[in-house]
Amino acid sequence: MSVDYYEILSVSRNASGAEIKKAYRKLAMKYHPDRNPDDKGAEDNFKSCTEAYEVLSDKKKREIYNAYGHDGLKNSGYSGPGSSEDVYSSFGDIFGDLFGMGGGQRSRTRPDGPVKGNDLRYDVEISFMDAVHGVSKEVELTRRDTCWTCEGTGCRPGHHKQTCKTCGGRGQVVRSQGFFQMSATCPQCHGEGSIVTEPCTDCHGEGLVEKTKKVALKIPAGVDTDARMRLRGEGEGGRRGGGTGDLYVVVHVEEHDFFKRDGDTIYCRLPVSMVKAALGASVDVPTIHGKRSLDIPAGSQSGERFSLKKEGVVNLRGRGKGDMIVELQVMTPVNLCDEQKKALNEFETLCQEHGQDTEEEGFFKKFFHDVLGKN
Repeated sequence: MSVDYYEILSVSRNASGAEIKKAYRKLAMKYHPDRNPDDKGAEDNFKSCTEAYEVLSDKKKREIYNAYGHDGLKNSGYSGPGSSEDVYSSFGDIFGDLFGMGGGQRSRTRPDGPVKGNDLRYDVEISFMDAVHGVSKEVELTRRDTCWTCEGTGCRPGHHKQTCKTCGGRGQVVRSQGFFQMSATCPQCHGEGSIVTEPCTDCHGEGLVEKTKKVALKIPAGVDTDARMRLRGEGEGGRRGGGTGDLYVVVHVEEHDFFKRDGDTIYCRLPVSMVKAALGASVDVPTIHGKRSLDIPAGSQSGERFSLKKEGVVNLRGRGKGDMIVELQVMTPVNLCDEQKKALNEFETLCQEHGQDTEEEGFFKKFFHDVLGKN
């Protein structure tokens, strides 16, 4: 190829590595054969820009190319795309960035190296009051832990894994599809790079066995539904010397019959008799912290709200306690005896004599005056 690599990528000869990579990513996205399945020209352009990127992104190749051109590259042993392992490596690296395909043929980590255990999730349901005040619980979990017999190797003691013959220990196999080389997990060893020929009798080659363990949960005061706690090292066991995963505890809080919660604020509806609401009274109010006294002024109505400072929930971030909001619910008496009915009728008559309209009469007077314009 005699075309200038810098012209192919549309970059200057002193372009930085980042600029070269950015230019290639743009062109690769434009000419990628998957996006242009019926365009042979797009595949040729993709091949050209890939070769240009491979040379210019490699410091040594770029120096040779700048000094001696294409002939210098040929004399140094470089034979262009599709003919060496280096081509696949450059594809793997850049495709990992572009399309999330992962690295190339040469893995950065050993396939048969230590494997950390999986993280686990445990959902726990607690009462409203336990969430408010905090609670300690002991739960029993069944999880997969590192096999003590084989220490997570999966092999019977005294034996070792054998290198996978299908992938040569790489954990991946390369398949050629025309111009492209694609990497896939080895079907024989499932990406391990090695095969257990003499499996451990306890874990059957898995390296993990099921075990039941009691775990202590200390749930802090102030948690709410969907709160998450992380317990390090309480997840699934690792294999081949890998560390243990973590346990994530997700909290679910039951509803309360009397209290409602919004963040650190507690709400409740307090029933009071119409006599106490009319005359005023000091009443006891149940709170999440115990019984408290609330002074209700005379003439209080249903729906009126009163605030009890710092009678709410403890803030998880140490910002003190929230408040408690008490909403009055004036109760109308039912199942009255004759004597009570007589007293209420007398009360209504007294209200009229003193020019105090009942709510019903006041409503109709306002309706006729404001809406109908009548006295």
